[in-house]
Amino acid sequence: MTLPAASVIGATQVASAKMADRHTPFVFDDWYVAAFADEVGPQLLARTLLGRGIVMYRRADGTVVAMEDRCPHRSMPLSAGELKDDHITCAYHGMRFNPQGDCVHVPSQSTCPRAMGVRTYATLERGPVVWIWMGDADTADARRLPPQPWLTEGDWETSKGYMHLKASYVRLHENLLDLTHLSFLHAKSFGTPDYASAAYETEIGDGHFVVMRNVVPTTLPPVWAEPTGIKGQGQAARIVRSEFRSPAMHEVSVSFYDCTLPEDARDTFRIRTAHLPTPESATSTHYFVVHGRDFSQHDKAMTKFMHDQLFVAFHEDVTGLALQEEVLARTPEHELYEFSVGADGPSVAMRRYLLSRVMAKA
Repeated sequence: MTLPAASVIGATQVASAKMADRHTPFVFDDWYVAAFADEVGPQLLARTLLGRGIVMYRRADGTVVAMEDRCPHRSMPLSAGELKDDHITCAYHGMRFNPQGDCVHVPSQSTCPRAMGVRTYATLERGPVVWIWMGDADTADARRLPPQPWLTEGDWETSKGYMHLKASYVRLHENLLDLTHLSFLHAKSFGTPDYASAAYETEIGDGHFVVMRNVVPTTLPPVWAEPTGIKGQGQAARIVRSEFRSPAMHEVSVSFYDCTLPEDARDTFRIRTAHLPTPESATSTHYFVVHGRDFSQHDKAMTKFMHDQLFVAFHEDVTGLALQEEVLARTPEHELYEFSVGADGPSVAMRRYLLSRVMAKA
């Protein structure tokens, strides 16, 4: 379905109560990135995920443990304690907990109180990231994790990075589905003037939201022109697919080729970026990113160049979304209204979907 860029959705203001916003409770029954795999080792790592304090560590056998970061005795954070032999000893009174969260030792008495323990969470390690299921551990289903072979099979050269976003993860997902902002917010990085007005198509379904753009012909910014060698004015094709895959994963896939060459004589260069937002609080987000390409896989200098250039652009998003959050925070709720236009269709549908996930559990 192709939508005219200038159309207005209903020509009415958006009622935020009808779609997810920073006030919407989190969707717990899904997989979120808890950490990069190389962050988790034989030491305690504390992190707030979906508003909950979590402590993580890697057992001697290599598996990742994630549990509530609170001793059930007097609420000392377990991350302030000591890890030894895969057990955490609380820094306050010395209670010791095994990887299953059971209290197995109380120094002041010979037995442990019955059922004294700490909640643990299911985890999965896939490629460079550790995923966590924050809902009921009995419902954790690995099949709910979006397939990501390019992240796990080693055929793509990848780099990764982390940013702390002072804004709601809902706004980040909306930002990633509405790439018309590339011509403006990213005018000095990887945006081009023709991007916002380029024709686009959408796919909107239950939990499935996609925007596709064919920007042809165009001139590539340096982050893409240098690695591909397509540097001429109006020489390139930039084919973009931006897809919401879960509350914790958004994938952008882009193909570039020299559109001045016949099809049988040109190379196609492909990149993918996994944007992996995990809410920290209602207005702060752990923003994990993994970027990959299927060409020049062993060129480390190219990897560094592309990584550095891309993260300039991603920091522009972080800055812009934080500014939005400041405005939202100081605007009285009864005065807050926002209008949507045609390009917002997929992001509005996505926000309604997130709200429906929460309401289904209410």
